Amino acid sequence: MIKAIRGRLLWYVADPATEGAAARRYLEDGLLVVENGIVAAVGEAADLLPGLPAGTPVADHRPHIVAPGFIDAHIHYPQTQVVASFGATLLDWLERYTFVEEQLFADPAHAEAGARFFLDELLRNGTTTACVYGTVHPGSAEALFAESERRGTRMAAGKVMMDRGAPPGLVDTAESGYRDTKALIERWHGRGRQIYAISPRFALTSTEAQLEAAGQLAREHPDCLVQTHISENLREIEAVAALYPADRDYASVYDRFGLLGPRSLMGHCLHLTEEEFALFHARDAVAVFCPTSNTFLGSGLFDWGRMRDPRHPVRVAVATDIGGGTSYSMLATMGEAYKVLHLQGQTLTPDSAFHAMTLGNAVALGLDRLVGSFAPGHECDAVVLDAGATPATARRLERVRTIEEELFLLTTMGDDRAVRATYVMGELVHSA
Repeated sequence: MIKAIRGRLLWYVADPATEGAAARRYLEDGLLVVENGIVAAVGEAADLLPGLPAGTPVADHRPHIVAPGFIDAHIHYPQTQVVASFGATLLDWLERYTFVEEQLFADPAHAEAGARFFLDELLRNGTTTACVYGTVHPGSAEALFAESERRGTRMAAGKVMMDRGAPPGLVDTAESGYRDTKALIERWHGRGRQIYAISPRFALTSTEAQLEAAGQLAREHPDCLVQTHISENLREIEAVAALYPADRDYASVYDRFGLLGPRSLMGHCLHLTEEEFALFHARDAVAVFCPTSNTFLGSGLFDWGRMRDPRHPVRVAVATDIGGGTSYSMLATMGEAYKVLHLQGQTLTPDSAFHAMTLGNAVALGLDRLVGSFAPGHECDAVVLDAGATPATARRLERVRTIEEELFLLTTMGDDRAVRATYVMGELVHSA
């Protein structure tokens, strides 16, 4: 079936950090022609409308911006009910709130209800692809994948592997973690739009035997993603050093077990040493920037400028990190990213922010041939954005003169209220 989406189209073909404004594609009155969920053509509406078959439905979103659906590179769906839990740093927060909540996901009905809410909230915020953590229970991943398949969203997800450092109701074993993960990979990886992410929580909650099992899974399934946490909190780093005294540093622990590579999404990366930066560069691993989580838990400030060091540049993705993070909105997340960088004398341009939420994260997840762009052949996930959605932003918009200023307004004051509509594979799945 052919349909079309009309509006002010915005997407990226390269990284603005290196290519500047030439990386951006912007059509004041553009048209996406969608066939069976795939972008068949993109261009000026005046050029493409006459060629559409008679009766083709056209969703006209002028004067709003239509961008590729947002991508979230690190988020915990079982933590929707611990967001905004008061007064703890990382390790206390896990014990006091998160581990208590995650035990409830042993109940399949609870997991299914959580998955429904989670995907509702992502789509309401314009996020159409995410890299998601479940709990230790295989049913948590099963529930998320099943709900994502029902909605047609592209999700990467995994059951957490965790065989120590948690309550009895939240631990598996090296053997069961391997076995359960293997079964989930065989059932879900590559099924429709679903992708498996091998997910040892972090080195504190996995024994050497379990990290070896996770590495074995990564070797057996090299097209799966790997996701974990690293160097978020100073107490965490000290505890890892005590558990793994033979390893030079935190990154070396993961590297020893084959978990640091081009398919590895390493959450946080706030306190990496010079040697760890060099190792990340050598392995082409991805550092995931979670600004609202890092400031909320008092963990530290992500140094994106250092990630661009020409001696050892490191790839970067951006993420909400719900529930340490405090907003499901990638717009609000990038607004906080701007502030985190500004505090360090760095800048985040509006183009770099929008690139990061779309094509940049697609590249980090290895999905840039599928999502994150409106180039023909890509899956047509899209978000419709209204920069004047609230009285305050509408008033500010009266003084906006350029697309760059409008994008900056969206990332500084925007949130779920700016999302007028969300499309998945060309189908309307959310309308404000």
